Amino acid sequence: MSSTSSADTNGSKNYFVNFNQDSTSLAIGGKFGYKLFSLGSVDRLDQIYSNAAQDCCIVERLFNSSLVAMVSLTAPRKLKVCHFKKGSEICNYSYSNTILGVKLNRARVVVCLEESLYIHNIRDMKVLHTIRDTPPNPKGLCALSSTSENCYLAYPGSAAVGEVQIFDAMYLNAKLMIHAHDSPLAALAFGPNGIKIATASEKGTVIRVFSVTDGTKLFEFRRGVKRCVTISCLSFSTCGQFLACSSNTETVHIFKLEEPKDSPKKSVEETSWMGYFSTYLPTQVTGVFTQGRAFATAYLPFGGVKNVISIVYIQDGLRLLVATEDGLLYIYNFDSSEGGDLQLYKKYQLNDIGTDRPDGATEGEKNNTTVFTNSMRRWNRWDVFHGIVQISWSPWG
Repeated sequence: MSSTSSADTNGSKNYFVNFNQDSTSLAIGGKFGYKLFSLGSVDRLDQIYSNAAQDCCIVERLFNSSLVAMVSLTAPRKLKVCHFKKGSEICNYSYSNTILGVKLNRARVVVCLEESLYIHNIRDMKVLHTIRDTPPNPKGLCALSSTSENCYLAYPGSAAVGEVQIFDAMYLNAKLMIHAHDSPLAALAFGPNGIKIATASEKGTVIRVFSVTDGTKLFEFRRGVKRCVTISCLSFSTCGQFLACSSNTETVHIFKLEEPKDSPKKSVEETSWMGYFSTYLPTQVTGVFTQGRAFATAYLPFGGVKNVISIVYIQDGLRLLVATEDGLLYIYNFDSSEGGDLQLYKKYQLNDIGTDRPDGATEGEKNNTTVFTNSMRRWNRWDVFHGIVQISWSPWG
């Protein structure tokens, strides 16, 4: 769930926006640095941290920990891992090409380049495995399951068609290839337990959900038939019952992951008739009969802006969160039993929040000083879980 930042054009500002793995916090990055916000309330948006020491084009927070991985606009080939509460840099890595994506879970850090992926152990940041010579992936499309129990990595297996390569990031072996679409992939997302994956192609009309275990297609949804769109984000709800889809249009679609209720088994005559009828129709037409439609929809004020989305429980209510690359956060109330059109509850301008607060960066960060050594000395009093080793080196060196 990420949106890459870009330079200001004609006064418009494009930021990197991203939810953490369980959507309990939101990050925004740009030329101003980066900020982290807590999503514990819908009535206020609390700024956790602000760093104006340097620009930022990618920022990923590990759940609610102090660990943040970031990439700057001025050094797009370098990954920095920081402890933001202490205002310190733990380590940094340099790669051969521009970093297009970074994904985290409690076991792994994945760095995506255009034609390779690096898998790091999050405990000491050592490179465990490198997937080289992948099909060209200029958008850095990949997904990492948030759970370490089913620690899977997904990335495009082809640049010509919508093949998804599933890689076991824990045991470091290829698991399976899923032929998801006839067109190249545009979006990927794992379910909360890592056993389902949602896919969308560049055509943008059909969203499919597959089993990661054996590649079986579980659900197929139709976003629309009127026009082809560019899908920017797919996101499962934290409960796993819903799948949200956003695009370059003003509409966010939410699909319900369940079989239709009270659907009686078809009689032999009905089945035979449908089978006979379908033999005279193109596959694309017969497939429409089995595609689910949106359970709920939300409407943004305007389209054409990249965004990331999340469905999460906040204050005992299910909410749809939409963060846009122009720095806005929309919060919609979501009735999980009725669906329908969602009502906008709140809107926040992210870069205006906390601007009057003291800068969260330490003097060391402002002076671009680092606190790592090459002796791989462990960080004192570091969280028991993280145990990150302080190092600075290149996987290519």
